[in-house]
Amino acid sequence: MSAARRAGRGEVVRAGARAGFVARGVLYLLVGALAVRIGLTGTSEQADRGGALSQVVSTPFGFVLLWALGIGLAGMALWRLSEAVFGAAGPKGDRPGKRALSGGRFVFYAVSSFFVLSFATGDRGSGAGSTDRQSHDITSRLLALPGGPWWVGAVAAGILGAGLWIGGRAVLRKYRKHLERHRMSTLQRRFMDVTGTVGGVARGLVFAAVGFFGLKASIQSDPGEAKGMDDAIRSFAQTPAGPWLLVAVAVGLALFGAFSFGQSKWREV
Repeated sequence: MSAARRAGRGEVVRAGARAGFVARGVLYLLVGALAVRIGLTGTSEQADRGGALSQVVSTPFGFVLLWALGIGLAGMALWRLSEAVFGAAGPKGDRPGKRALSGGRFVFYAVSSFFVLSFATGDRGSGAGSTDRQSHDITSRLLALPGGPWWVGAVAAGILGAGLWIGGRAVLRKYRKHLERHRMSTLQRRFMDVTGTVGGVARGLVFAAVGFFGLKASIQSDPGEAKGMDDAIRSFAQTPAGPWLLVAVAVGLALFGAFSFGQSKWREV
């Protein structure tokens, strides 16, 4: 077990984590840019993982970039798995709650990596499928189960809670305790505070919106009410603030991408 623990906290896993932060940053930057374009022009492009991958594949060396993104996310998943099994870095990393949270993150990034790598191998329907359509499909399947609305409501409440938790932690700047701040200049610390706070709040708002519409779907037993990331982002334009709120959230998502790049360098892993 000691050898496995050393491997789980070794340089390979650390490098995988840092590559994962870069991959996540690229995806959020692309989603943010697409969402800004939607807010300003009303384009029909997808502001989600599928839209981001479509942008990547259209660039020179897009195929290579897709594989790099998928492998980077796999590295992130491996790091989160090592935290779930052996505990995270820091004095409280062995707590059961933190291990469980790392386990959930492992599942999230493993699935994300699978979708991206599936797209890279030619399965265009898997990696770049609309998150809105996927959300409708999953909601329909859950509603068809005994007690279906309760299942949908439970999942939606969890996503809504996660969004509020993400946004709240960003406002409280909880990310600071994971940064190697002694290695950072004053300007670098300020950069991480701006991108981490604004980006985290924007990311939390999107998660919360997805959860909110999931709750509507459970109450009305209507899978059409469920929304993925793309429709959830577009929904901000239907508020009294109009498209400008959508643009503000979109800029925040792009800033979260920049924050992820900073984490790849200064995050304690």
